[in-house]
Amino acid sequence: MIYNNLIYFLVVIFLFSANTAPARPGIPPVYGLPLFALVLFLYFLTCVRQYQRLLPGSAARYFAAEKKLSILAVLLFAASLYVFDLKFYLQPLSFGGRLPVLEDIGGIGIFFIFLALMWTRARDAYESVFQRSYGLASFIAAHIKINLPIILPWLVISLAFDLLALLPLPGLQANLNSPWGDLLVFAVFVFFLLLFFPPLVRRLWNCTPMPPGRLRSEIETFCRQQNFSSEILIWPLFEGRVMTAAIMGIVPRLRYLLITPSLLDAMSTDELKAILAHEIGHVKKKHLLLYLALFLGFSVLAGAVSQILPAVIVGSDLFYTLIGHFDVAPETLLTALVATSLLVILLVYFRFIFGYFLRNFERQADLYAFRIQGGSTALKSSFEKIALLSGNIRNQKSWHHFGIGERIDFIEQCERDRGKIRAHDRKLHVGLLVYFLLLALAVGLVRQVKPEKLVAGYEPRYLEAVLDRKVRQEPNNGLWPLLLGDLMQEQKLEGRAMAAYEKALRLEPMNPEINNNLAWLLLTAQNKSLRDPVRALQLARTAASMKKQGYILDTLAVAYWANGRRGEAIAAELEALRLNPENRDFYRRQMEKFRYRDWDQAPP
Repeated sequence: MIYNNLIYFLVVIFLFSANTAPARPGIPPVYGLPLFALVLFLYFLTCVRQYQRLLPGSAARYFAAEKKLSILAVLLFAASLYVFDLKFYLQPLSFGGRLPVLEDIGGIGIFFIFLALMWTRARDAYESVFQRSYGLASFIAAHIKINLPIILPWLVISLAFDLLALLPLPGLQANLNSPWGDLLVFAVFVFFLLLFFPPLVRRLWNCTPMPPGRLRSEIETFCRQQNFSSEILIWPLFEGRVMTAAIMGIVPRLRYLLITPSLLDAMSTDELKAILAHEIGHVKKKHLLLYLALFLGFSVLAGAVSQILPAVIVGSDLFYTLIGHFDVAPETLLTALVATSLLVILLVYFRFIFGYFLRNFERQADLYAFRIQGGSTALKSSFEKIALLSGNIRNQKSWHHFGIGERIDFIEQCERDRGKIRAHDRKLHVGLLVYFLLLALAVGLVRQVKPEKLVAGYEPRYLEAVLDRKVRQEPNNGLWPLLLGDLMQEQKLEGRAMAAYEKALRLEPMNPEINNNLAWLLLTAQNKSLRDPVRALQLARTAASMKKQGYILDTLAVAYWANGRRGEAIAAELEALRLNPENRDFYRRQMEKFRYRDWDQAPP
């Protein structure tokens, strides 16, 4: 359950972080907020129906329903975030962008609202399955505390970064914005995980020391024999009825061995020692440190990819095909494609790469217990009990653990051939080596890529797509066809430039820029069939009568020249020189052309 919730929260955190608050919401608040409330209400009704069908139920059915509704909550949160622009309403929380972490807390709070609606309807089923009565508020609070450790590291690292960014230290700010800044923030993150996270989680999960007695003494003796030290805690996960154990904490003095009461009740002493040996194996094999390294690996990979991903998308023909196919703003599509791509990377990484190592770390811990006990009888017996008492889950698989049946089968194979133990260790060592080499290679290659080279030649195409969208959105605004015409003329697409200028002129016939730019195109088009010096002179006169600028008077001078009126051309150029003396060399060259060359034989 906790591993699945990790994925849910990772997706939610990523989606919220990747989203940007618009200047104004696409759906006005008077409609958007009631519609969002309707989404929450419909989700609540779905939870009601789901848990009504569940009663009476088993723990397996309860967790299956929670999984379905949690996934639905993630999907509805994502849809609401983008459709209703939820981040727009959360902006004030950040105090003008000074503390973005508060805005992030607001976003996570909205997701918790979805989950709270689910837990509101889950309470009756929970009490039936786990035989424990709760008040509604305490039930929701208990579930929030179960999930808080998943998001706390992210919140701490975000808060640390925001607080450091507020310090009036220019040198520190420069370092934070450099590649070293990521390492500094990660160091804060590791410091938090090592020193503060385990005690905090202990309190959140209401873990208590295992009471003194024969069983505790035997566990402590067994741990000493393995040269292992840890505080032993009772873990009341789901009223202690979930049969599991866990190890938490990297620093020995802040390390906790968590055991649920149902596991203690169901297992014999040898079986319990086998389970403890498995947990000790995680420490001996450095799995906790490797988990941290795998999380850092994703952070490094995602950071490197995100720097070039926008350029890759803008530099692809598919992007412009999608713009043409869907009536969507290019910047919106770009944001959506970048976010979707990174989300896919996140899901693939944690589901397959991280999941691969999780499953094989568990198997390696099984084999450590197998070696420590000198056989597999107690270990297999403990697995069979867990499978039976947890609802016949022997053949149930998950992305983060091999099925219990698979684990038992592999242990039996190792009993017949001890070489398989060494082979599995080698497999993991090689896998980790390949992972870190490929990660370093991928990040190195990505950092060699220059985003500006990827988009070379595509900037005008992107700008054209933006302007086309603006023209469709504001058909009565002459600015957009004017800018589109300028872009087309710059790209030597003279026919399209002419059409854009003509549209702009129809919308704003007295706009000096439109008159001037169209006149210049009619005078200088490489396609001589587009030239029209007579009309160009009319347009240039109109522009000059409304706006006295050097570049406009230069267009008028060329128009006079094109119509054989050299004296007026020189006079207009002299006026341009008077208004803009800094361009005197250009204007003098123009006058030389007017005196000694013909326009139709030597166009400017």
